[in-house]
Amino acid sequence: MMSKINENLKNNKIVLPKPASPVASYVPYKIVNNLLYISGQGPFDGKNLITGKVGIDLTLEEGQKAAKLCAMMILAQAKEACGSLDRIFQCVKLGGFVNCDRAFKDHALVMDGASKFLISILEDKGWHARFAVGAPSLPLNMAVEVDAIFEIK
Repeated sequence: MMSKINENLKNNKIVLPKPASPVASYVPYKIVNNLLYISGQGPFDGKNLITGKVGIDLTLEEGQKAAKLCAMMILAQAKEACGSLDRIFQCVKLGGFVNCDRAFKDHALVMDGASKFLISILEDKGWHARFAVGAPSLPLNMAVEVDAIFEIK
């Protein structure tokens, strides 16, 4: 029998990407007791990293898509860490950084791309606390970077 999480991925025609390797001196995830910490993930569409400033180089909708891609990579890392997404008890918190200029004000709307994706896949387990902030630059000029904390079984 297919798990509800895998069923939701399939029904939404979502294939999780290959987990990205770190770009510096850190690990992609860390499990401490029953918490899974996922390092900041970038918006990789399978071929390219989505780069540029949201509100200048990218529209709000493109920023939301970039945030969704970050959340897809977060789930890929969680699956790698846990062996199965069924070990996720709940998403505790997301942190989002939006590459933008000082005039940009829609950070929360950009991060909704990640939040809504996780809620659609994890359902009630996907609701989380969150922050969304603007940054004048991000590593590799990525448009959005998102990290996560999950409670796991």
